[in-house]
Amino acid sequence: MQHVLRISRKIDYGLRAMIYLSSLPSGSVVPFREIARQMEVPEDFLAKILKTLVDQGLVKSARGPHGGYALGRSPADISFLDVIEAVEGPVALNVCLDGDDACGRSGTCTMVSVWKAGQERMLDVYRQAKLSELTLKPDDPGQASLIQLGR
Repeated sequence: MQHVLRISRKIDYGLRAMIYLSSLPSGSVVPFREIARQMEVPEDFLAKILKTLVDQGLVKSARGPHGGYALGRSPADISFLDVIEAVEGPVALNVCLDGDDACGRSGTCTMVSVWKAGQERMLDVYRQAKLSELTLKPDDPGQASLIQLGR
């Protein structure tokens, strides 16, 4: 049986919402229900994720009849890692890398250098992946209706 390292639903949904918001014209404000519908994310769960993203400064919220959510920064300034850490906290590939020395063997462990190298490579990929590179394009099949929303 194969074991898969998994990204949580919270991270997946947070990234989907952020990519959607980055695909809209700058300054567009979108109701969370529309984000949920377009990105096929459960509304209740998305509401909690968006609150966290607002608290972390990645998203802005606007109240009122034309309220909703918009990016808090330029898509070029928001990385995958920013979103991941905003919704789940710091990433550690293995418990021995979370800063708490959970196993107590890091001084003698022969694996810790491999775990550290793997984590740094993974985090570097996430750091370099910017929302601006991942926006939904109107010419992508099935994506045009997502972009036209920007009201």
